[in-house]
Amino acid sequence: MGRGVQYAIGLIIVALVVAKTDWPTFSNSFLRADILLRELPRVITVGLVNTIIYTLLAFVFAFCLGLLLALMRLSSIGPYRWFASAYVEFFRGVPALVVLFMVAYGIPNAFPGFEFPGDKYGMVMVGLGITAAAYMAETFRAGIQAVPKGQTEAARTLGMSYSRTMASIVIPQAFRIVVPPLTNEMILLVKDSSLVYVVGVTAAQYELTKFSQDFLNRSVNATPLIVAAICYLAITLPLSMLVRRLERRYAKAR
Repeated sequence: MGRGVQYAIGLIIVALVVAKTDWPTFSNSFLRADILLRELPRVITVGLVNTIIYTLLAFVFAFCLGLLLALMRLSSIGPYRWFASAYVEFFRGVPALVVLFMVAYGIPNAFPGFEFPGDKYGMVMVGLGITAAAYMAETFRAGIQAVPKGQTEAARTLGMSYSRTMASIVIPQAFRIVVPPLTNEMILLVKDSSLVYVVGVTAAQYELTKFSQDFLNRSVNATPLIVAAICYLAITLPLSMLVRRLERRYAKAR
């Protein structure tokens, strides 16, 4: 099928959708300007800001834990490898919502009196970061293994210890390899932040989805969800562009 025919079919489909859509009803259900104005600026100063905070906290926690797990999986010490492998397989197989719920209610019940640093923010950081760390660990492991073994052997020949070789030679090169997939993981964390409602946050701690859902219940209109979707895109689209740019740069470097 020629490219011109494909374009023509696509334009016909778009034209049919536009012609058949009841735009007044659609606009009244999803694009109410008065509701949008009532959401502003709190959807940004509360929902968007909290979403970014939750994402960054979980990413930093997952980054550190994931790197540690990756090194444990590559360790010559059996118990380290077994623990890291079990962790990765378990938390990659359990939904993030379940893990977040277990962290929010399981840890305080198991350890009476325990409080997360930063209250709900610390709770979300651990809850989302635990799952993300399992995925990051595999990303780090693949990146470390992608570094040519000859560089490790050369460093050891020069008298460098294993730990210094990893810290000075291997890990810095692995970082360059894993930056694009780690950025993808941050995008996933942005969307996973919508699960924060399970920990029982206050109005000042609402992220985008919870903020919009609460506003939807009061306005009985879907416009708040459209606003939330636009805010999510404002975060994820620049990150996606960054991933593509980093991938092209890495491809040229090779």
